[in-house]
Amino acid sequence: MLFSSISFLYYFLPAVILLYFAVPKPIKNAVLLVSSLAFYAWGEPKYVFLMIASILVNYVLGIAIEKFRGKPLSKVFLGISALFSLGMLGYFKYADFFIANFNKITGLSVGMLKIALPIGISFYTFQILSYTIDVYRGNVAAQKNPITLGAYVALFPQLIAGPIVRYSDVELQLQTRTHSFEKAALGIRRFILGLAKKVIIANTLGELCEAFHASGDKSVLFYWLFVIAYMLQIYFDFSGYSDMAIGLGKIFGFDFMENFCYPFISRSISEFWRRWHISLGSWFRDYVYIPMGGNRVGKIRLVFNILTVWFLTGFWHGAEWNFIVWGLYFAVFLMLEKFVLAKYLERAKGLNHIYVLFFVAISFGIFSASGMGQALSALGGMFGAGELPFISAEFVYNLRSFGPLLVIAAVGATPLVTMVKNKLPSKLTDILEIPVLFVLLIIATAYLADGSFNPFLYFRF
Repeated sequence: MLFSSISFLYYFLPAVILLYFAVPKPIKNAVLLVSSLAFYAWGEPKYVFLMIASILVNYVLGIAIEKFRGKPLSKVFLGISALFSLGMLGYFKYADFFIANFNKITGLSVGMLKIALPIGISFYTFQILSYTIDVYRGNVAAQKNPITLGAYVALFPQLIAGPIVRYSDVELQLQTRTHSFEKAALGIRRFILGLAKKVIIANTLGELCEAFHASGDKSVLFYWLFVIAYMLQIYFDFSGYSDMAIGLGKIFGFDFMENFCYPFISRSISEFWRRWHISLGSWFRDYVYIPMGGNRVGKIRLVFNILTVWFLTGFWHGAEWNFIVWGLYFAVFLMLEKFVLAKYLERAKGLNHIYVLFFVAISFGIFSASGMGQALSALGGMFGAGELPFISAEFVYNLRSFGPLLVIAAVGATPLVTMVKNKLPSKLTDILEIPVLFVLLIIATAYLADGSFNPFLYFRF
């Protein structure tokens, strides 16, 4: 079940909200757990048992880690937790990748497992690991109530597409959280804005991307149009889902971290990654980069640390070589900025933004591919490899058709709309807010009811 679906918007969500606020406080977490498992089972009926197993195993291991904290057994139990969680992720997400590469290297023909990827496994695996690691470090107490821990792991607002919520951030909220009309109203507002970003902007940009893939009249400019559209589609899709998750969290009394902060206005690649998928970047920083020594090491070790983190970041996104290359691509720029470019980028007013947009666009050419061969083809097309024409009729047609939306999306990806809103009289914005949100909801619903293009990009993750 997707947030951007009629069944979720008008059946599942209203029923859960009514039930949640009807029950007494002690069983609200139980309602969230059962609802979240039902939400997951809607699309993944057999894999819901995998999630339940992950919750129960790590519930027991969390208690064991705390009981033996400071003793060798605590580290053993943490290792079992990591092995179990990462083993499940590795089996379901990466087994066929390793088999395929083993066959290429050895010339053998080991059969592929062809396992379907459980939705959201990359996200909830990292959430579970944050819990057991923080228990081991003594940052949080082990959760003694399996229902509470289950509600944290399976919480449907952020289950399938993040943000990656750490247990330490919601530990107290799982026990006591405030509910108010004002907070719920903020949550509804945030949810509708996220829904509009996903359904109206991202999905329509997705139609342009599909038109590019289906085209037999590609050109250099058409490749660049595709990459720009895809870059904006990913942003509005992913940030839209994050907005919906944060909004749903507020309705149920939770405060989740922000996951995006206008990344396309960045003046360096380093800043871009402080603004893009913030929860993932901070997870790798705190659980991989800093434990490896972070930047408090020599240059050779620092290079190794950065390459390792970005190799893992790329691999987390997908079991294909182009994702690994995509991660290492950013590692190279981050090292260049750290060792050479930082002082020049600070002084290069305006040019630093162009630098970021240009190289980030190239990265999305790599990211958009379904394999390294397609990624190389995309890069070649962007830079006119072979006899590819510079311009084509289909480029002109699609630019005319989608140009206004691309402009709206580009402006919407900056703080400009918020800045204009903040300059308007508060009384005017208060009057307009509810009608505007209502219209956005109606338009999004119409798109969904019409059966419009509504891809779920996170199947890849």
